[in-house]
Order: sequence, then C-alpha cells, then structure tokens
Amino acid sequence: MLQATTHDKGKKKRRDKPKKSERRQQILLELRLRPHVRISDLALRFNASTETLRRDMDALAREGLIDRAHGGASAPLLGHYPGLDARTTARIAERESIAHLAAADVQDGETIMIDSGSTTIQLAKALAYRGVACTVITNSLPVAMTLGQGPADVMLCPGEYQHDENAVVGTETLEFLGRYRVDRCMIGASGISVEGVSETVRGFAAVKREMLRRANLRQLLIGADKFEQRGLAHVGDLDEFHTFFTDAWPQAHLLNTVKTLGIDLRVAEAQPNST
Repeated sequence: MLQATTHDKGKKKRRDKPKKSERRQQILLELRLRPHVRISDLALRFNASTETLRRDMDALAREGLIDRAHGGASAPLLGHYPGLDARTTARIAERESIAHLAAADVQDGETIMIDSGSTTIQLAKALAYRGVACTVITNSLPVAMTLGQGPADVMLCPGEYQHDENAVVGTETLEFLGRYRVDRCMIGASGISVEGVSETVRGFAAVKREMLRRANLRQLLIGADKFEQRGLAHVGDLDEFHTFFTDAWPQAHLLNTVKTLGIDLRVAEAQPNST
C-alpha cells in the first residue's frame, strides 16, 4: 500500500509539472503583472531547470513577445505605433484600392495564409465581396469573421489573444502554421525599405516569417505611407517576396532596388466614393 501511494504521488508530481506551452503562457501572464521576471524564480515555480526556462525565454524573444534581459526577461516596449482601431480609420481609400488589386489575383480553390492588419482586413472584405471560394488560414479574428460569411473555408490559428490587435500570436500560433503548406501568403507590414520588410506590433514579425516559410507565393500588401519606414523587428529581405501591392510608386532608391530584384510591383488607384 505504501509503495502504491508513493507511486501515485510521483505520478501526480509529474502530472502537475507544466508543459512547454503552459510554461510559456505563464511567463507571458507574469509579465502582464510585473515589469520583469527572473529565470531562477520561474524555474522553482515550474519545477523546471534554469536551462529549460532559458530556452522558453529565448523562444518567446524570437517571437517578439518578450525582451530578454540578464537573468530573466521584461515586457517589450511597444513604442507609439497606432493600434488596429486607429489604423483601420486612416487612409481607407488607399487601403481599399490595395486590397481590391490583391484580391483580384486570388483564384477559387487556392490556399492562402493572411495575417492580421488594417489592410489585410480590407483584403478579406474584397475577397468576400468577390465570393472567392478559397481556403484561408489566419491569426486575425476580423479576417476570419469577414471571410466566414462567404464561400471561403476559414481556419483560425490558436494562440495568445492580443485585444489591441484582435489577433493571436505566440508559440501555439507558429506551431499551427507550421503544419500547413499553402499556395500563397498575403501579409502586411509596418515598414519597408531597401533593408527589407519590418514589423512593430508585438509578436507579429514571427507570424509573418512563418507564413513566408509556408507559402509558395509570397505577397506583401503595403501602403505608400510605410515606404522608408523601419519597424522594430525584421520580417524578411525584399528578395524573399514575389509581389508588392501598394497605392503609389516608391521613391527612386527603393523603386530601383525592387526592379533590380525582379519583384512584381503592382500599384493600385484609389477606389472612388470610398468612405
């Protein structure tokens, strides 16, 4: 009887030890409550080695969800980049024109990854309006809800919910994306320059990079207001993309680089009577 009881306690101890995904979610939760967490403290709490916690933090830092610091991690500085609500009410005509141009490129039966953003929400509206019967994988709730009303099949990624962006990010999101291979990805970004495409919103760069890896055709939807802007995190070099959809011609330096790389640059005209 004593042996059975000891065995049961051992099973319970192993069962109570958090899994990798649970540990990482707890790290993120801790950083919502305090500005800094230490590896040694979390190792004791999770009954895990400091090396395990260090790997967790390194992975979360690569995803842009935390900032690594000596002996631990801090919540990332978000800067002054406007939230999704503010972005969706700015430059509406320009974003609609980009979205309609990009949506016209999509055919029935295609598989697509679409990320979260103000322009990709307009893309979802354009695809729904055209009634394109495609399969879409997305981390954006507005994109999923918009396309879910039409003939498209929609797969919404799991992950850590970011209410300011109405989207999910994190380890679970990346693992989910990694299970699929698609015809194309259609993503937005915070900035573009000759140094590449970049992103400012926390966690988004890692999602975009994974979508690029999983797509045969890699396409960027970006407004002219993002030209020569540089976000906090690098998404990819220019030559990783096949197509740029935008609303104006870039200035000479960026335009010449795009042409030299052979990227298909498509410039839309603003949609009339947009509100």
